Amino acid sequence: MEINSAVFVTSLPKYCSFPGKGLPQIAVAGKSNVGKSSLINALCRRKNLAKTSGTPGKTRLINVFLLNETLHLIDLPGYGYAKVSKSEKERWGAMMEEYFSQSQDLKVMLQLVDIRHEPTRDDVQMVNFLRDSGIPFVVAATKADKLSKAQRQRAVHLVARTLAVQPWEIIPWSSETGEGRDQLLKALQEHI
Repeated sequence: MEINSAVFVTSLPKYCSFPGKGLPQIAVAGKSNVGKSSLINALCRRKNLAKTSGTPGKTRLINVFLLNETLHLIDLPGYGYAKVSKSEKERWGAMMEEYFSQSQDLKVMLQLVDIRHEPTRDDVQMVNFLRDSGIPFVVAATKADKLSKAQRQRAVHLVARTLAVQPWEIIPWSSETGEGRDQLLKALQEHI
């Protein structure tokens, strides 16, 4: 799969009808500040398609993008950010639960983890939810360019053990260098 066109469709405060709904969907999830927006921009080769910020918790809505006029990329709010109110965290959680319960078009979840850190309890909970729900998922370990080759190998094994997946199922990703792009697109294509 190659992404030849990517356009922003809408932002939703809750999952509901939107233009083009019914196309296959790829959803992107991960903790706040894991690099979801940077990955979306690099994957689509569009610099400002998804808004990036150094401030965790920037994505507070469900953002919908149309890829190749044939599928939707759904950018879900980041989870696990401590510096928002409890009510805001609950709202985000309810928004994501609503998405998962109502989306009939989700084909694969792109689960992001930061390769530099052990996956959080929230990451483990998300992967377990996906597994229990029968939702196919692909794990991308972001910020891979920040580690040496030896560090990266150890990190991938830690991520694999923590999330109970095989090391070869984890795709090291760098939005800076584009590393992992072809592998990730291929893995997503297999589910669409």
